[in-house]
Amino acid sequence: MPQFAANLTMLYNEHAFLDRFAAAAADGFRGVEYLFPYAFKASDIAQRLHDHGLQQVLFNAPPGDWDAGERGLACLPGREVEFREGFFKALEYAHALGCPRIHVMAGIAPAGADRAALQARYEANLAWAAEKARPDGRDVLMEPINTRDIPGFFLNRQDEAHRIVQAIGMPNLKVQFDLYHCQIVEGDVATKIRQYLPSGRVGHFQIAGVPMRHEPDLGELNHPYLFGVIDEVSAACGWQGWVGCEYRPARGSSQGATSAGLGWMPALA
Repeated sequence: MPQFAANLTMLYNEHAFLDRFAAAAADGFRGVEYLFPYAFKASDIAQRLHDHGLQQVLFNAPPGDWDAGERGLACLPGREVEFREGFFKALEYAHALGCPRIHVMAGIAPAGADRAALQARYEANLAWAAEKARPDGRDVLMEPINTRDIPGFFLNRQDEAHRIVQAIGMPNLKVQFDLYHCQIVEGDVATKIRQYLPSGRVGHFQIAGVPMRHEPDLGELNHPYLFGVIDEVSAACGWQGWVGCEYRPARGSSQGATSAGLGWMPALA
C-alpha cells in the first residue's frame, strides 16, 4: 500500500489549521501536505510536526494574489521578481520544516497572451527554481491541473509536463501526478502510471474521487486497482514517494467529516 499524506488544506477543516496535525496523526497519517504555510510561523508548524511524529512532504510556493484569483506566477512574463522572492520564501519554509518538495503552480494564461512567450517564461522560471533548490536536495514539482477546476490553467497534461522536465534536464525538477486531474483531462490513468513512474520524473502523487473530488472510494476511478499499479511499478523501479489525499470529505457530520470518511484506507490493508 502506498504512503498516504493528509492534505491539511482540504482535510480536517472541522479543526483550526494548527490543530489538524494532531487530528491527522490520530487517524494514522504519517505525512502531511497543504497548499500554503505562509500565514503561520514556520516554527509553529515545525513544532506540530515534531509533536505528532509527522513528515512534511509537500507544499506550494506563493501563488501570487490567491484571493484575487491568481493560481501561480511561473508562466507570467513580467512577474519574475515576485516569483523569485516567493520561491526564496518557500525555500526558507522548506528548510525549517524539513520538506523535500515544493510545488510551483504554473498560473492562469492571460486572455490573448502569446502561448510561446508564456511557455518560455514558465520553463525559465522552473529551471531557475530547480537550480536554487538543488543545493539543499529539494525537488521542484510542476502539476498538470484540469481547466474545469481552474479555468485557463496553463499546464493540463502529463505528456506536456514530462516533455518540459526532459527539455530542462534538471534532476530535481519533477512532475506532481494528480490522478484526479489526469482522469478529468486525459483518462487512461493506469497506463500513464506505468509509462511515467519508471522514468524517475514523478515526484509525488495526489488522489481524489472523480468527478466530485470527494473520498477516493466515491466516483468513477478504481483507486484500489490504481494503488496496486503504483505498488507494482514502485517495487520494480524503486520509487518511494507519497500519495497526497487532496479531496473534500463528503461523509460524516461537520464535526467529524474527515475521520468518518477514512474507511477506504484500512480497507486497503
